[in-house]
Amino acid sequence: MVCATISAPAAEKFVFPKELPAYGQMSITTPPRIIETKLENGLTVWLVPIKGLPKVAFALAVNGGNDADPPDLPGIADLLAEAVTEGTHSRSARQIAEQIQLAGGDLSASATIDGILVQTNVLTEGSPVALDLLADVARNASFPPSEVEIVKKNAQSNLESNESSPSFLGRRALYSALFAGHPYAVTSPTRESIAKMTPALLKQEYERRFRPDQALLLAVGDFDDARLQSQIRSSFVSWRAPSQPPVGRPAAPTGNITKTVVYVPREHSVQTAFYLGAIMPKHADSDYQAARVANAIYGGMFGSRLVLNIREDKGYTYSPGARLQTMRAAGVLITRADVRNEVTGASFNEISYELNRVATTTVGDEELGQAKRYVAGSLALQLQSRSSVAHSLANNWWSGLPANTAWIEGESIESVKAKDVDEAGQKYFPLSRMTIVAVGDENVIKQQLAPFGLEFKKSQ
Repeated sequence: MVCATISAPAAEKFVFPKELPAYGQMSITTPPRIIETKLENGLTVWLVPIKGLPKVAFALAVNGGNDADPPDLPGIADLLAEAVTEGTHSRSARQIAEQIQLAGGDLSASATIDGILVQTNVLTEGSPVALDLLADVARNASFPPSEVEIVKKNAQSNLESNESSPSFLGRRALYSALFAGHPYAVTSPTRESIAKMTPALLKQEYERRFRPDQALLLAVGDFDDARLQSQIRSSFVSWRAPSQPPVGRPAAPTGNITKTVVYVPREHSVQTAFYLGAIMPKHADSDYQAARVANAIYGGMFGSRLVLNIREDKGYTYSPGARLQTMRAAGVLITRADVRNEVTGASFNEISYELNRVATTTVGDEELGQAKRYVAGSLALQLQSRSSVAHSLANNWWSGLPANTAWIEGESIESVKAKDVDEAGQKYFPLSRMTIVAVGDENVIKQQLAPFGLEFKKSQ
């Protein structure tokens, strides 16, 4: 029997049409109606009615995240967030889970640098149950010893798992070096702090942070305004603030800039993970949007200079990038690139080049337009989910921004000019401002980066 081989026709190379249609006018999102109130106990309430799917995203944001952790208990905010929904004086962890599920959702909490957020997303008809549970968690969390022990074991397992990840090690080392001596240096619990955690300590931190005069309640979704406000009042008005002073807010960090590579040894690693960071403007600062657009041009979008250089052109890495993270007291630019050992030095050279190019050259009209569209489009996508809207509003509240900020930023981005980006680039992006972290084989890092005349310091 003879088998014939049939060859498939060669794929034709795709060629873009010579005349592509021009971009349309950027559309500005219309802000929804936002109802802002404050209860007698000091609780701030923001309601965002969005008609359609009969669901509501609720979130309770409280001041005091990792920035409020005592120096000897770094990361206690993370454990507090994990434990706060695991039982109250009247409900067990299982009862909380079952009741919120009957309302069509679940209940979770997470810690950020600036605060703790307790969230749920339920059917509109389940709103009274969700509000009652949120209020119970806010006022009466009991931290049962058995549940706290589970939280501690999970935290220990997560830490051990994370410490095998170059991204975790790099971020931890970067924040420790960049924010040394400042509360923002904390990114996770330590083995020592986890071991110290007790129900009594968690209760103490809970009472310090969970108070109505330092909290925001958010509701985003399809609801009747008057009915929901009545339900909120019924659930939360009896919550009282303690007599002790509220959680303090940290001063703005200055950042630590040195000509030193902080390295995290990973023996026999086949890659070097670069993390470069610098202090950037806060969300509320006048040049924040210009810095945001500058970052999109530098490394914040797929068509950015950094990606086109070390991924598309040179093939040094698969997924490099840069992001601009904002906290209440500062912003931070983080550049990340996982590169092959043999191109560690070459990759650092190109990252340095692209940072300094943003700082020293003028952006063109086409590149500026693409970056502005990307940033505005990303904002629009964040407003499509009710839960993400609630999360965005909480972040804006922590930063001291107005409730409608998420919807009016498009106008600010549209108004950014080339000279604004040039000024932000010159001010924030020079390599000389960067704290440099490298995770990988120690010998590779030192040999490959030796020609740059940098000193080396092992991460603590």
